[in-house]
Amino acid sequence: MELNSPEISSVLTTEDINTVASLAREIWTKHYTPIIGSEQVAYMLDKFQSPSAITKQIADGYYYFVIAQDEPIGYLSIKEEGDTLFISKIYVSADSRGKGYGNRLMRFAIKQANQFGLKILRLTVNKYNTKSIAAYEKMGFSNTIEVVFDIGNGYIMDDYEMMKTI
Repeated sequence: MELNSPEISSVLTTEDINTVASLAREIWTKHYTPIIGSEQVAYMLDKFQSPSAITKQIADGYYYFVIAQDEPIGYLSIKEEGDTLFISKIYVSADSRGKGYGNRLMRFAIKQANQFGLKILRLTVNKYNTKSIAAYEKMGFSNTIEVVFDIGNGYIMDDYEMMKTI
């Protein structure tokens, strides 16, 4: 399916940040509740994707972008870390998956990496998020290591780190 030129825009204003937080709540609740449970999803949304958390991340050097096709349907967060571009977040709403928007966001991330002069993309993905792992592998990412992060409140993130050379 050919995309009708979705718009990708930088997250700069309080309104933009609130849009990302709203998208996160919708996407994460539907996608992650079956994987990690509703309590951990609620905790992680508050800790990582609340308006205040997003604002702090932007102040700490993360870049956020929203993809819209008439209305916002997904978002991307990246950060330059040494010689790699860390893809912190890449999400598309359930109704918009399978239509090329995730690939469009990944191509955009590659373009950003090129602008930074970086040749490696890195991301982490939940070990049980099999559909996303398969999508990343299809995009050329390889599983490099298993990583476990203690995120507080008795919760962990049990992930794979995946990398791709561009």
